[in-house]
Amino acid sequence: MMIAGIGGGARHGSVALAIDGQLVAVLSQEAAVRVRGAGLNGTGVPDEALSLLLERTGRSRSEITRFVAATTPGAVVAAGIETVPHDRAHASTAYRTSPFASATVIVCDDDSPDVTVWTGEGAALRQVPWRAQGPGFASVLQRFAAAFGFRTPAGTQRLEALARLQPDGRDPHLEGAVAFDDHGLRIDPGLDQRIADRGTTDRFQDVTPRARAAAALQSRLGDLVVQLVEDVHAQVGGTNLCLGGTLFYNSSINTRVRQAGVFDQVFVPVDPGDSGLGVGAALEALGRVPATTTPFLGPGYSAEETKAVLDNCKLQYDFESEEQAVREAVQALHEGHIVGWFESGMEWGPRALGARSILASPTAPYVLENLNRFLKHREPWRGYALSCLHDAVAEHFDGPAASPFMECEYRPREAARFREVLPSAAATVRVQTVGADGLPLFRRLLEVWGERTGVPCLVNTSFNGFHEPVVCTPRDAVRVFYGSGLDVLIMNQFVLRK
Repeated sequence: MMIAGIGGGARHGSVALAIDGQLVAVLSQEAAVRVRGAGLNGTGVPDEALSLLLERTGRSRSEITRFVAATTPGAVVAAGIETVPHDRAHASTAYRTSPFASATVIVCDDDSPDVTVWTGEGAALRQVPWRAQGPGFASVLQRFAAAFGFRTPAGTQRLEALARLQPDGRDPHLEGAVAFDDHGLRIDPGLDQRIADRGTTDRFQDVTPRARAAAALQSRLGDLVVQLVEDVHAQVGGTNLCLGGTLFYNSSINTRVRQAGVFDQVFVPVDPGDSGLGVGAALEALGRVPATTTPFLGPGYSAEETKAVLDNCKLQYDFESEEQAVREAVQALHEGHIVGWFESGMEWGPRALGARSILASPTAPYVLENLNRFLKHREPWRGYALSCLHDAVAEHFDGPAASPFMECEYRPREAARFREVLPSAAATVRVQTVGADGLPLFRRLLEVWGERTGVPCLVNTSFNGFHEPVVCTPRDAVRVFYGSGLDVLIMNQFVLRK
């Protein structure tokens, strides 16, 4: 039996394939068609993404026995497609990809219903009656971003990046405008004007006052999310918590919930948002018990397939042993070069975790300028995440014990050590902790880098061109490599240099 789980609508289309009871492949539509945020086709299916997954798994569309889509209330779906409410699909993604045999689940999304609560026990997922009035946490975060001038689909990410510059920023005048009680979230109507009074984030001005204001609001929202978690725990109980919905893309809020200690363990899935709904739809149709799920379920390519692309493009390259490819990357990084890294199956979540990554040394001079100005075309105050060996994280950072999907935020113990990659001396940073379940070659790269530098951490950002989705295929990687400021490409042991 093969089930195709479908997520998204006009944006964030995705598909997940479950074959004989196992989740085997996941891909976003944007990765297949190379258009950011691409949604479903008129067929109600992300056809290009589905076709690519079927090709990679050696299957055909005629073998699909069920199409199951996560939908919002009132959505119209094509004939022959079963539906799962989107909030249940979010809960399913969070719970059924977790390591817990039982858990409480909270979904905070920007689609109605804004907040839902669930309990999972084995294969059963049951909704708990929960009264939620007023705006939801995720929509309030979007409102904050818009008030700061960040009105694009990635606005909340920019707000989070701004807040990260001054994580201890406080502004009682702003914080007092946001409250949470039995009637839900309440926002002072004058909040937008109060934010506007803090100035702009123009790249030629000091952004510190705005960063403090952003941090104050984000921290206040984090306080209220923790209050929600406490209320849920008081009513529902349990020791394990799973989080789903777009709110939990925010690493600061994830960290606050984990460190609050209300639940013993807190799990955030690889993709808690809309582009992860295809996974939830497929797993809900399966009724699968929870099981740890690898983040690398996107298309993967063999050395032979990679070579065929390179030869077809008439490129010069070296094919090295795994160890030599790692050492070539380490040498390039040590010289201050920016390295494209392509390994294994693509990540199915929003974070680069070593399969489709752009890497840089955190101690290289001008690393932020090179990434922001010449590669990503971002504001100069934007910071970047780090990937670090799990066993070394506590030595260099304060934060949660683990963050395998780059879902949490950390404070460097010695800011001076990471000064080249921190946009401000007080800045926090998102970290991926790479343990035994990380990609083998990427983990080895961090080990060798640590042996050479004493700090097994590298700057890690998504492998994509300006305003493009993350690369999926070897051909995508070659095009971005030669069309960007990358210096070296390591792709399935093939080494390309400019």
